[in-house]
Amino acid sequence: MPRRVSLAAIRMDAAPAPTESRLERAEKRVAQAAAQGAQIAVLPEVFNTGYEYHDRNYSLAEPMDGPTVSWLKSAARKYNLYLAGSLLLREPAAIYNAMLLVAPDGKTWRYDKTYPWCWERAYFRPRKHPIAPAETELGKIGMLVCWDAAHPSLWAAYAGKVDLMLVSSCPPLAHQMTFRFPDGNSVQPADLGPVIHAIYRNGGKVFNGFFLEQSAWLGVPAVNTTGAGQFRSLWPRPRLTFSVLLAARPDLWKYIPQAEQITGEAGYFDETFIAGADGQVLARTTSDGDDLAVAETELAEHTPIPRSTQPRPGLSPLAYWADWFTNAALVSEYRKWQNQ
Repeated sequence: MPRRVSLAAIRMDAAPAPTESRLERAEKRVAQAAAQGAQIAVLPEVFNTGYEYHDRNYSLAEPMDGPTVSWLKSAARKYNLYLAGSLLLREPAAIYNAMLLVAPDGKTWRYDKTYPWCWERAYFRPRKHPIAPAETELGKIGMLVCWDAAHPSLWAAYAGKVDLMLVSSCPPLAHQMTFRFPDGNSVQPADLGPVIHAIYRNGGKVFNGFFLEQSAWLGVPAVNTTGAGQFRSLWPRPRLTFSVLLAARPDLWKYIPQAEQITGEAGYFDETFIAGADGQVLARTTSDGDDLAVAETELAEHTPIPRSTQPRPGLSPLAYWADWFTNAALVSEYRKWQNQ
C-alpha cells in the first residue's frame, strides 16, 4: 500500500544575522511544523547564517560538532521528526556546503553541494560524489542543494533509487538583479547586451517549472525551500566580475575602477513548496519572510522508475559556461582561506 507522509517546507528571511538568533527563528518554525504533524521538515540553504558574498563566510563555517549540527540533532529529537537543511561545514582542509538530514534518534545523512553557483565558489568547494539516498524508516530520500537542481544529471542519478526528494535552496533572483553603481545609477542583466541576456534566459523556471518536471519524471514527491527578503551584497573579485558583465556596454566601463563599491540587489525566488509525485504543488508558503507550508502526500509502495524521457531544463548552455567560468576564476579566492 502507498505510504502517507507529512512534509514541511520552511522559508526564512535570508538577511545575514547571528547564528544564535537564526537558530531560534528556525526552531519556531520547526515547532509549528511538528504541531501540524510534519514527519520531515526542510530548512533553506545556509539557514543558520543567511546568504551573502563576504569574507566572513569563512569564519561562519562550522565543524560537525559545532552549534548548528548540535541544534539540528537536538531539534529533531525534541520535535520527533526528520530535519534537513544546509550549512557551510568546515573540515580541516576544506569548506563544503553540506545538506544534512537528521533523524529523531540522531542518525545523520549528508549531501554536499555539487555545483556552487558562480560567486559561491569563493567560499566553499564542490564535492562530486556517488549519489546515495538516505535510507530512512520513512523511505529512500534524495537530496540536492539549490543550483544543483538545474543539472539534469543529478536528478537522473537518483532515478529508480528514491521515494522522495528534498532540496534546500536560497537562490537570489539573479536574472532580475539590479547592479547599483557608486553614483546612484544602476543596470539589470537585460540591459547588458544579448550574451548576458542569453545567459539568464529561462532562469526564472529553474525552481518552479523545471524543478517540478524533474520530480514528476522521477515519480516522487519533492520539497523545495528558498530564502526570503532582499539580497544585497558586494562581490568577490569584483573587477573581473564587472569586466565580464559590462563588456557589451562601453559606456559603463568607467565603473570598473570602482567595482569594489558596486552592489547587487534582488529578491529571492518565492518557491518554497511541497509537490506531489505528479509534479503538482500541494502547498506553498505565502509570506516573503519566515514562513511554513505543510502538506501530506503519498510515497509509492515500490520505489518508482521513470518511464519517459527526462525533461531538459531549457537554460542556455551559456548559463552553465558562465557558472563554470566564474567558479574557475574564484578558486584563487577560496585558496586564500586555505592558505591562512
